[in-house]
Amino acid sequence: MEDIKNYRNQSPDLRESLEKAPFFSELPEESLELVMSHAVLRSHPANRVILLENDWGGSVYFILDGWVKIRTHNVDGKEVTLNIVGKGEVIGEMAALEEAPRATDAITLTPTTISSIPAQDFVNLLNSDPLAGVRLAQVMSKRLRQLNRRLRLREADSLSRVADTLLFLAEGQGKETTQGVEIPNLPHRELSSISGLARETVTRSLTKLEKKRLIKREDDILCIFSLDSLEQIIS
Repeated sequence: MEDIKNYRNQSPDLRESLEKAPFFSELPEESLELVMSHAVLRSHPANRVILLENDWGGSVYFILDGWVKIRTHNVDGKEVTLNIVGKGEVIGEMAALEEAPRATDAITLTPTTISSIPAQDFVNLLNSDPLAGVRLAQVMSKRLRQLNRRLRLREADSLSRVADTLLFLAEGQGKETTQGVEIPNLPHRELSSISGLARETVTRSLTKLEKKRLIKREDDILCIFSLDSLEQIIS
């Protein structure tokens, strides 16, 4: 069941959450006050639609915890996963900046906590605080770099493409542990959509990586023992 909190009623919760988000770290107090004046904190279960393609962008969303899939559909109606984003990411910003309908869907993959602010508040923040603009540029640059890498590997072998997909997820939201870097053990259909490979091919490639003792899958967690080893497979 969703839990919804408004800043005016739960200010300590929201302030603490936003201050930990990379986008808002080190922003001046007046900028934080602008963000929180109309902000709402929501907790969503997995498989909940947050944004719908072609809806008008009335809000911008900041992921404080969890994973969200950004998807669209091709001309044949087949689902295409464009990105998987997590803690610290912003979504819905393009529709706000362009004053246009949303170009993609956004769906939670795991239980997710999100803060939303009105689109106009987001635009006002960018106009008033240069650091906020720099942070948004950094987000865009990271996404472009990841996309360029995935495009370069379109003709690579299946094992390299699956290894790159795992690295892509680890770079975005990997959690370092004593064993290695942990990411959610996503359904193979999601990894298939990201890598552009058949689900069966993804399953075989993951099994190969596990036999090489490069990864380990347990319930909801996939542990990558060595990022460098996966990089070597790609190169």
